[in-house]
Amino acid sequence: MLAGLTGALLMVGAATAEATAAVRYYPVAPGVSLAVRTGPGTSYGVRYLPVGAQVPIYCQTPGTTVTGTYGTSNIWDDISNGEFVADAYVKTGSDGYMASRCG
Repeated sequence: MLAGLTGALLMVGAATAEATAAVRYYPVAPGVSLAVRTGPGTSYGVRYLPVGAQVPIYCQTPGTTVTGTYGTSNIWDDISNGEFVADAYVKTGSDGYMASRCG
């Protein structure tokens, strides 16, 4: 019984480590202190990331259209539970969606 439980815990631990390792970080445009919003648009509350920051992208959603370093886009990146940045300032290597849509 203990061997089965230990094996199950090891599998859960491996899956958690795999999910954590899968998170990729993307650089914010050079010289930009990027606004982090509480929703996908410029009318939401704001805080700022420091210059040189990198962000994870958990999902993406449409919102206010923004013109930034990497073009004009209405795509917003969810970088933390309900915290969004304008994709036009994040170097993702794509002009379109490159992560799942936020649900």
